[in-house]
Amino acid sequence: MSTVTAQETLEALTTAVVEALEDKKATDLLVIDVRGRCDFTDRFVVASGRSDRQLKALANSISEVAHRFSLPAKTEGLEAAEWVLVDLGDVVVHLFIPEVRESFQLERLWAVPTGVSTAP
Repeated sequence: MSTVTAQETLEALTTAVVEALEDKKATDLLVIDVRGRCDFTDRFVVASGRSDRQLKALANSISEVAHRFSLPAKTEGLEAAEWVLVDLGDVVVHLFIPEVRESFQLERLWAVPTGVSTAP
């Protein structure tokens, strides 16, 4: 009998999230490993959508992934739908309209400086 490790579960969840976003035609997908730099999650998945309608469809798709993994999906920002956040615990998904994504620059904020190791 094999046991699934937390790392394997994190990898499977991340893969499922990315596939769900790709299926709904999200653009500029990026996975950022924030283990050891963030207290509340292990990974950020950042993606863009062309419209508020697409962001809502992307968020719904992520909620379906959460359901498959028996996880709660806490969603914020659906009303304005310029930046929608879906919290799956170990993975937090940020969905942006391109202009809003550019203004927040999460990729730059969470980038690992050159020469810095994030290995445990």
